[in-house]
Amino acid sequence: MTDSTATRPVRILLADDQPLLRTGFRMVLGTEDDLDIVAEAGDGVEAVELSRRLLPDVVLMDIRMPRMDGVAATRAIVDARLPVRVLILTTFDLDEYVVGALRAGASGFLAKDVPAEDLVTAIRTVAAGEAVVAPRILRRLLDRFADVLPDPAATPPKALDALTEREREVLVQVARGLSNAEIARELSVSETTVKTHVGHVLTKLGLRDRVQAVVLAYETGLVRPGG
Repeated sequence: MTDSTATRPVRILLADDQPLLRTGFRMVLGTEDDLDIVAEAGDGVEAVELSRRLLPDVVLMDIRMPRMDGVAATRAIVDARLPVRVLILTTFDLDEYVVGALRAGASGFLAKDVPAEDLVTAIRTVAAGEAVVAPRILRRLLDRFADVLPDPAATPPKALDALTEREREVLVQVARGLSNAEIARELSVSETTVKTHVGHVLTKLGLRDRVQAVVLAYETGLVRPGG
């Protein structure tokens, strides 16, 4: 973050077709001095239009909305190269949409019943340029698609050949939902070293953030659900 973004409130766009939910989020976030809700959108088209016009720092994006769903809206925002990050809101019965949202470039996802303090922390994290991974939800999602994931006994995809052995180890730990500090303890290295390895992994694999790294690790069979 630049100094200017560090001193001003995080600007948030709420995108959800249910006014009651938007009101609830507004009530929760409105108590935080460093968070500012700049607008609300009732569908995906409006969310994209407001993102283009207002350039919020973070869009809290519902998945299922009229006119344009959250996945398409996320893709439109990312493809337009707007300085806007998207945090997906989902429910367990909509898990099948989450991978599509992450592939579209979302910076993370939360369940709609997330505790208020976790929602606030996630918004700050995403606004700071990091990604939010919810391991419990991601594992549940990937368990549903385990049958279509690659066989772990198969030859690893060529894309992973660019990684060193240590970088691959770090990717595995990232996919398991560990933070940099936890990975550092697991591998007996410094947190700075882990951060450097994560950066190399993202660069070599052409990934935007660690959320996409988690998805890739599962899609390539490097990590299996429950593994």
